[in-house]
Amino acid sequence: MSEYQYYEFQAIDRPLTEKEMRELRSYSTRARITPTSFVNDYSWGSFKGNKDAWMEKYFDVFLYLANWGTHILMLRLPSRLLDLRTARLYCPGEGAFVREKNGKVILTLISEDEGGDDWVEGEGSLSSLISVRAEIARGDLRCLYLGWLLCAQNGELDEEESEPPVPRGLGQLSASLESLVEFLRIDPNLIHVAARASLPLEDTEHKQEEIQGWVRKLPSAEKDEMLARIISGQDVALATDFLRRFIEERGPGDGQFAEKSERRMVGELLHAAEERNEEHRRLAAKKAAEEKARRDREAAMAREKYLQQIAGREPKLWNQVEEFLATRRPNGYDQAVKFLVDLRDLAARNGKREEFKGKLNALHTAQARKPSFIKRLSRAGL
Repeated sequence: MSEYQYYEFQAIDRPLTEKEMRELRSYSTRARITPTSFVNDYSWGSFKGNKDAWMEKYFDVFLYLANWGTHILMLRLPSRLLDLRTARLYCPGEGAFVREKNGKVILTLISEDEGGDDWVEGEGSLSSLISVRAEIARGDLRCLYLGWLLCAQNGELDEEESEPPVPRGLGQLSASLESLVEFLRIDPNLIHVAARASLPLEDTEHKQEEIQGWVRKLPSAEKDEMLARIISGQDVALATDFLRRFIEERGPGDGQFAEKSERRMVGELLHAAEERNEEHRRLAAKKAAEEKARRDREAAMAREKYLQQIAGREPKLWNQVEEFLATRRPNGYDQAVKFLVDLRDLAARNGKREEFKGKLNALHTAQARKPSFIKRLSRAGL
């Protein structure tokens, strides 16, 4: 299996400057570099940059995957949109961790699969994941909770440790979060049992008049500055920032968590997930057995119908066996064995097993100098 590594960085809150693009070009002559991205893959050699330093200086999102099983997603957000203490509560291990640099919080999610992948394709992988960043910026903590589940699944947490608060909508994952679950290879049954303590999502399609009423209460100077910054493009995240404020100030109806939610332990969740997995395996095995039994019945019926059609033609079939053996060709031997199997089944059906066995033994003796044919008889159980 040849080596394959894929790197993709994306800038969201602001584009790269010409100077920054030249700096990035100095690390690679073949990378695809635009004002908002750096993309490269490696079948030989390796990445010359430093992903952590690049996330601190240039980019807001990073995706990495390798065909030996490593998947990495990094997300950078302004600290005003992602509280560091909250993020650390959900990301305490090696599979999910956070750090802060220059007023930015950087979330890293890592999945390792020692089995690796026979074939991986990085191109286009980030497009289905990138919306996760915007969800976090709006105050959605489901991504962070999934990071905590990843740490639990990896055995990085003590089984007696309690879970963090379970956010709303864990059982109603968005398309981007579903893609994240697949990318990080989190057990869907672990998510299912965790979601039992999650409140349903509330309607996020806020009525226009409700938003207008909230905006009218803002100080005029603040509204003027906000509008000017949005129009000039000085702060791409500003609209998200204000949406987050609006959601937080709507009142207790938008609470993320149940008021009285008992915190479950890591071991409890893992045990419940394994029970669910075992039940799925049992049902899958039962279904497979039932399907095999159905196919066997259909095959037996088809075989019986075929034997009825050829019944009474035994002398002709024995003659055809001799004719095919006389060809001394592999396909002739195959056809001879096929007819012998038919003759065996007809003999069993008619109570003439011993008669067939005597003829087959004589055939073994007569054709002993044809090892290729004798091997075919052995494979057919004749």
